[in-house]
Amino acid sequence: MKLLLVEDNAELAHWIVSLLKAEGFVVDYVPAAEHAAPIMRAQCYDVVLLDMRLPSMSGKDLLSLVRRRGDTVPVLMLTAHGSIDDKVDCFNAGADDYVVKPVDARELVARIKALARRRSSDATISINCGDLEYRFDSREFKHDGQLLSLRRREHAVLETLILRQGKTVSKPSLMDSIFGLDEAGSIDAVDLYVHRLRKRLCQSTAQIMTLRGLGYILRAREPSRMSCLCS
Repeated sequence: MKLLLVEDNAELAHWIVSLLKAEGFVVDYVPAAEHAAPIMRAQCYDVVLLDMRLPSMSGKDLLSLVRRRGDTVPVLMLTAHGSIDDKVDCFNAGADDYVVKPVDARELVARIKALARRRSSDATISINCGDLEYRFDSREFKHDGQLLSLRRREHAVLETLILRQGKTVSKPSLMDSIFGLDEAGSIDAVDLYVHRLRKRLCQSTAQIMTLRGLGYILRAREPSRMSCLCS
């Protein structure tokens, strides 16, 4: 799951980025709204964390701009005040949720997961693709009820695909979703992670299909038609 943090307080931003990366999220960080606007055009994020009061261009103004151009990405506003006026301003600008500073770590992570869940599956607690289950609360994958052990990048790839289940994800989009702006990603690396995942899923009815020239898609197949080798 890939997040964008827009926060001008460097100390707070460092703490939030460290917290979220430790939770297994891919996180991009920018200190100003004017820097975030072009990035949000070029990148696809699962959730955006946006400080309400930023220098130059406010978080509320950035959010209004984003909504006017039709971007429906879930936005969690960070506000220094919990007043009714602030809350109303957040929602009127198009925010999906908000947290009040100082931020509680557990609450922040829980609200991020809740926003991703609402966007992906009508607020259910899990997504299933065949016998593969993804749980929003723990962000774990299970196959036939057993925990599926995945490396960090493999998890990021499979999480991206299941959150967009039934939709084709291009290789560049998949690369962007698993690597931050400060990391060197490559299409070859994406292909490698998909290859590894196919081996891990060889006994599952969930399959990662390649659509030549388009990208990858996660779909369920009939158990009787499974013909994959685990070697």
